[in-house]
Amino acid sequence: MNNNLPKEVFQGVWPAMFTPVFDNGDLNVKELEKLIELLIEQDVDGLYLLGSTGQGFLFNEKQRREITEITLKINNNRLPVMVQVGALNTDESVRLAKHAEQCGVQAISAVGPIYYAASPAMALEHYRKIASSVEIPFFPYQIGNAVMNKEMIQQLKKISNMGGMKLTTHNLIEISNIHNDVGPDWKLFSGADELLCHAALCGTAGAIGSTYNLIGYACKDIRQKFLDGQVATGIAFMLRLQKLIEQVLPSIWTFFNRAMLLKHGINIGKPKPPLLFPDLAWSDEEILRVIEELESFSTNRIPA
Repeated sequence: MNNNLPKEVFQGVWPAMFTPVFDNGDLNVKELEKLIELLIEQDVDGLYLLGSTGQGFLFNEKQRREITEITLKINNNRLPVMVQVGALNTDESVRLAKHAEQCGVQAISAVGPIYYAASPAMALEHYRKIASSVEIPFFPYQIGNAVMNKEMIQQLKKISNMGGMKLTTHNLIEISNIHNDVGPDWKLFSGADELLCHAALCGTAGAIGSTYNLIGYACKDIRQKFLDGQVATGIAFMLRLQKLIEQVLPSIWTFFNRAMLLKHGINIGKPKPPLLFPDLAWSDEEILRVIEELESFSTNRIPA
């Protein structure tokens, strides 16, 4: 375990990893291994494990421990890993945090209390207990739908191992305000794929999202091009990506399931209920066409 990693490790494009499963909902280790090897080949900057994309809350504690252990074994220290340890109760989150640290992850993350997100006091206590249980950096989610006001930020600053935050907001002003309050010491990640480039203007160090499983290589390349001044390329790519997200959002799991199979030969399986798997009114040719269109903005490719 390395608790002295440079802060620069927490930056760039991190896929919010899918957790491949069989039809009965059990972990599909073979497909998980293929996914990790793919993401390493895509040269993404890190792996974010067991977030909502990874269906973390729909696995029990034993399963989540197993998924973390197997992922760390397959990854074998090739990419930094951050594990989402939020759970329905704080005690379980603390146990998961300690387990993740023992496995050798570089950081942990957590959502606020699901049913009590409207209470900043409850969320802060939840976060404090999780963070204080480990020594590695802690990256809480933006607290539910609550606005991150200055008082909340000041309280979070008192957590000694705060590494940054995962911000799921679409409000760019909110991202800027948080960055201005905390400065460069916190590494902020945008959690909205739709704001991959936009959020970089507001001080984010990186981005965590589902789309980066599918075309992480292109997303990383475009984000860097945007930062390097190729604004027109960034705009064109983001408009097409946003259009795709709007089109497939009602059937997002179905789209990713089929797209990952067609593009990379990886079967992530159907999501665990209550997540839905509705029909997608797109042919295989249409799915591959839109992926190719998004790739066309980037010079970074991996073999088909």
